[in-house]
Amino acid sequence: MKPRQQRMLAVGLALAGVIIATGLTLRAFQENMMFYVEISDANAGKAPKGKNFRVGGLVVENSVRRNNGELEVQFDLTDMEDELTVSYNGVLPDLFREGQGIIAHGRLDDRGIFVADEVLAKHDENYMPPEVADTLAKHAAAKKAAAEQVVDNE
Repeated sequence: MKPRQQRMLAVGLALAGVIIATGLTLRAFQENMMFYVEISDANAGKAPKGKNFRVGGLVVENSVRRNNGELEVQFDLTDMEDELTVSYNGVLPDLFREGQGIIAHGRLDDRGIFVADEVLAKHDENYMPPEVADTLAKHAAAKKAAAEQVVDNE
């Protein structure tokens, strides 16, 4: 081969390597990307089908259900407007409790139950994930406005 052909082959192979590496990197990012979905959107069927996503909210009081001797736990999660049943098979974080703000990673099953692969609890009394805080504030403001309208009408 002539030197020019060798250079062209080397450039072509290098370019092909860069394209393959970029493609693999983008695919890895896409597989690991997890969207946040509001509970009301998940209940309305707007959650990605067959894909993992995150939901967040407050654990509803008196909603934690466990079977004796099993790690599986079910509880209800609320965004102050809607509720979603979450099923988790594993050890819950030490900070998990009713009334606690949490984020769960997982997917919806065919029954509309969120099957969590991971449950994260806030780490101190002042911290709440921004997505959860925004959702709770939005729904709390809507409830307050509706309550004020009822009082005004009476």
